[in-house]
Amino acid sequence: MKLQRKNRRALALGALAVSGALALTACGSDDTGGNASGDGASATTQAGNIDCGDAKGQLAASGSSAQKNAIDAWVKQYAAACKGVQVNYNPTGSGAGITAFLQGQTAFAGSDSAMDAEEIKQSQKICKDGQAIDLPMVGGPIAVGFNVEGVDELVLDAPTLAKIFDSKITNWNDAAIAKLNPDAKLPDLKIQAFHRSDESGTTDNFTTYLQAAAPKEWTYEPSKSWEAKGGQSAQGSSGVAQQVKQTAGAISYMELSYAKDGMKTVSVKTEAAEPVAATVENATAAIGAAKVVGTGKDLALELDYTPSAEGAYPIVLVTYEIVCDKGNKAETLPTTKSFLNYMASEDGQSLLADAGYAPMPQEIITKVRETISSLA
Repeated sequence: MKLQRKNRRALALGALAVSGALALTACGSDDTGGNASGDGASATTQAGNIDCGDAKGQLAASGSSAQKNAIDAWVKQYAAACKGVQVNYNPTGSGAGITAFLQGQTAFAGSDSAMDAEEIKQSQKICKDGQAIDLPMVGGPIAVGFNVEGVDELVLDAPTLAKIFDSKITNWNDAAIAKLNPDAKLPDLKIQAFHRSDESGTTDNFTTYLQAAAPKEWTYEPSKSWEAKGGQSAQGSSGVAQQVKQTAGAISYMELSYAKDGMKTVSVKTEAAEPVAATVENATAAIGAAKVVGTGKDLALELDYTPSAEGAYPIVLVTYEIVCDKGNKAETLPTTKSFLNYMASEDGQSLLADAGYAPMPQEIITKVRETISSLA
């Protein structure tokens, strides 16, 4: 599987609007003495287990909407520890997040797929004497949510999913679906397939899975933008989730944390004996097999979208925090390092499972922590 893929991104012009972003002002200890780089120049402040260091002022970031619920949880805890720090994360989608970062509008970006070669080259204009790197921070399954009355459990495989999202299977009582679900009472109901309208790393990972697991049925190149024919669209993970909840016959893909409030999700048939449900544990089993393929300090991963192990959910994503290895803005570097350090810490990662995400495997998150400490 190729790590780098040609993304069809039209770079948006204009300033990033962060007025709709999550904004929480920290409260807690007045002490902000210390050096976030950990070089020992002065004592750091420990508020609980969060090291505020020299963090201060506002920190702007944007990107992946898939990790928004994780960011919410992190900012809540960080805000309770570090007084005077305001973290603004705008869940604009991975494509828009990378665009904003490359235009120098944010301190870091969240993306559900690693940067390609062109983006890394562009980052050298922003990262003085350095370049942007990928830090894997959040993992999890891409759930396929559905809304079919009378059907509580549904099994689909990659070829059938590919045909559904390419408008080649259009009714819920189609023979291909019935063969996979012999005990289900499938209605004569039109399928309403929803995809993301914005450029999305979730779309990139979902279409990468379809191409890897059903190459004959899915003939489109993986991309952050939707390439298949037909279907309906909605903005962001929250948008497609809302459409599934309110539309009879709907189906869509989204990060697991959005498939809640009673939404039913597909179990995926793989080469394993039993279909695999979209759970944090099953996603962790798949992500654990990922390999670091980035060079230098870049920690981009190669995922296996066609696992054969029992209990390994095949449709997974990893959200990266994209930041400069060198050349970060001096006024935001201490806060960037402090916040990223907390996200990657044992306490930060421990919050993920309860929010519907998978923490990074120990070997990977250890490298992430080491890399954050070296940011300059």
